[in-house]
Amino acid sequence: MAGLNLYRALTRLGAPLINHVLRRRLAAGKEHAERFGERQGLASRPRPRGPLAWIHAASVGEAQSALALIEKMLRSRIDLHILITTGTVTSASLLAKRLPPRSFHQFAPVDRLVWVRRFLDHWDPDMAIWIESEFWPNLIWETAERRIPAVLVNGRISRKSAANWRYLPGFIRDIVGRFQLCLAQSEDEAARFRRLGAHPVHCVGNLKFSAAALPVDEAEQARLAAMLSSRPFWLAASTHPGEEATIADAHVRLRARFGDLLTIIVPRHPARGPAIARDLAARNLIVSRRAESGHIDAGVEIHIADTLGELGLFYRLAGIVFVGGSLRAHGGHNPLEPAQLGCALLHGPDMANFAAIARQLAQIGAATQIRDAQTLAQAVARFLDDPSARHDAATAAALIASDNTNVVDRVLELLQPLIDGLPAGDPDARA
Repeated sequence: MAGLNLYRALTRLGAPLINHVLRRRLAAGKEHAERFGERQGLASRPRPRGPLAWIHAASVGEAQSALALIEKMLRSRIDLHILITTGTVTSASLLAKRLPPRSFHQFAPVDRLVWVRRFLDHWDPDMAIWIESEFWPNLIWETAERRIPAVLVNGRISRKSAANWRYLPGFIRDIVGRFQLCLAQSEDEAARFRRLGAHPVHCVGNLKFSAAALPVDEAEQARLAAMLSSRPFWLAASTHPGEEATIADAHVRLRARFGDLLTIIVPRHPARGPAIARDLAARNLIVSRRAESGHIDAGVEIHIADTLGELGLFYRLAGIVFVGGSLRAHGGHNPLEPAQLGCALLHGPDMANFAAIARQLAQIGAATQIRDAQTLAQAVARFLDDPSARHDAATAAALIASDNTNVVDRVLELLQPLIDGLPAGDPDARA
C-alpha cells in the first residue's frame, strides 16, 4: 500500500501539471474537443439498464483485439451491454465504425483519483476487463475496492518491463494482484506475471490472432487495383519517425532496377503525412498524399496514405509489406493483420511487442527480418522478382494466423463463469 499511497499523493499534487499536459494535448488535436470531459470522468451518455461489462483498451491495436471478444460476449448474453474505454482519438474513430449494437465507447479517465471515482460512480460496471498492459493504479485499485470482478486479458509484459518492476515489487504486486484472473499472451509472459504477483495466471495465446480481417471498401480496392495494375509496388505500414528515411533509401536502391516502382507508406500517425511528404520531396523524390488526392499519377514514386482506417485496403493491394515500428525502439506492430490478407512480411529487428508471433513466423519462413535500407531493398527485390517466393511466404504467414483464430473462444470459456454470474437485465433494453 505504501507505493500506492505515494502514487496517489503524486497524482494529487501533480494536478496542475496533469491539467497542463491535457490542455497541450487538446491544442495539438490529441484529445477530442467535444468529449474532453470524459477524460475527467464526466460521462457523455447515460448508463444503460441491466448488466454492464467494461473493457479498457489503451489504443488502436488493443481496441482491435477486443472487437472479436466483444462480439462473442454480446452473443453469450442478450441482456448485456459493453462499455469500452480507450485513451486516443484514433481508437475512438475506429470503434465508432466497428462497434456492434449494445456496445459503446467512452474515453478513459486520466488516472487522478477524483476523476476515476467520478467515472466509476456513473458507470458502476458489473465486471471489468483490461486488455494487454496499460496499468493505471488508481483505476485498477478503485475497481477492486468496489468489488467489481476484474480480469487481465491478453496480458503482455516485456522482459525489460518486468525487470524494471523489481525495484517496486510491492507496488506492482498491489496492481496485478487486483485481477481475479490473468490471461497472458505467451508462456514467457505468464511466468513474468506470476513473479510479479498475479494469480491465477493462464496462457491462452494472443487475442490478436482472433481479430477479424481489417475492413475494406471493395469499390475503392477495385479502383486502386486497376490504377496500379501495370506497376510494381510494395507497402511500408505503421511507420514511425526515422523509418521513412530508411524506406526512401531502399526505394532509391530499388528504383535502379524497377524503374516505375511505387512505394506506399502508411504512417502510424496520419497527422505526420505533410511532414513526411516534405522530407521525402527534399530528397528529390516525387511524392503524393492520399489525404490530398485519391489518384496516384504515373510519375509518383512514393505515395503517403495519410488517412485513417485504410490499412485493410492497402494490405489487400500490396502483397509485400514492411511492418513498421520495428527498426527503432518501438517494439513493432501487429504482423497478423497483413498475414491474414495474403502478404509476404518484412520487419526490423525490434518486434518485442509481438515476440512470440515473430518467432513463429520466423520458424516457418513466413517473415524476413531486415536491419537497414540495403537489406530492406534486397528483401523487396527478391519478392518482386520471384512471385512464387512471395506466394510461399504469404501462405506460410496466413497459416500462422488461421491456426490461432480460436484464441477468443478460449478466452471466452475462462470468462464465461463471470459473465454468467452478472445480474439479470432487460434483453430489450438498448444503449
